[in-house]
Amino acid sequence: MGTSSFDSISFDTQDGVARLTLNRPDKLNSFTEAMHQEIRDALMQVQTDGLARCLLITGNGRGFCAGQDLADLDMTALSDVLEKNYNPLIQTVTGLDMPVVCAVNGVAAGAGANLALACDLVVAARSASFVQAFSKIGLIPDAAGTWTLPRLVGLPRALGLTLLGNRLTAEQALQWGMIWEVVEDDALAEHTLALAKHLASQPTVALALTKKLLRQSYDNTLEQQLNLERDFQSAASQTKDFQEGVAAFLAKRPPNFTGQ
Repeated sequence: MGTSSFDSISFDTQDGVARLTLNRPDKLNSFTEAMHQEIRDALMQVQTDGLARCLLITGNGRGFCAGQDLADLDMTALSDVLEKNYNPLIQTVTGLDMPVVCAVNGVAAGAGANLALACDLVVAARSASFVQAFSKIGLIPDAAGTWTLPRLVGLPRALGLTLLGNRLTAEQALQWGMIWEVVEDDALAEHTLALAKHLASQPTVALALTKKLLRQSYDNTLEQQLNLERDFQSAASQTKDFQEGVAAFLAKRPPNFTGQ
């Protein structure tokens, strides 16, 4: 078990699950420079300390994340803010060698919505909502919103969400295939932690290879994807978890995966 002390987030690792909670509830967990630095530090721990096999991201209070805190923004250097903070954040979250679960506990707006949608499994509380709020202040969607949304919901809906900036309910997001699941508000924390613990007990290397394959499939031809499947299957077959999985299947017992 590992716990770290931060101001804008809370972070701990237990039972193979690293829990990163955005923790500025009075500001709907909006991003600041300090929060970005703390998230980077926490994600570095996830990548290096070997304790986590699944990452769970959520927010504290009544909102998941309202996007950028405009009071903490250099209006003259937005491209630098993206280059330093948001682009590396999305690249790290999507590239982690483990499943990433997001528990959307309230409104997810702007970059907050797109951080959630960058995760592998998104579970939303029934009262949660998603808002591409950029057009309301004369900006374009960032944090990979223009990449993620068309792939999740199709171009017409992506255009409607981004050009109009309308609020999308959790139930609508589920119906549109934008998220994995909707649960009752009071069940969200327990449900998503159980989901993360389950994923952490699975063959993590194979899961990491699977999510890489699926993400890369958008840019590959069928032949390229088949070749990647061949190569990644070769890598998966060299793991101890594959040996354990086969042994457990033949012995008709539950497998004990270790993520190796």
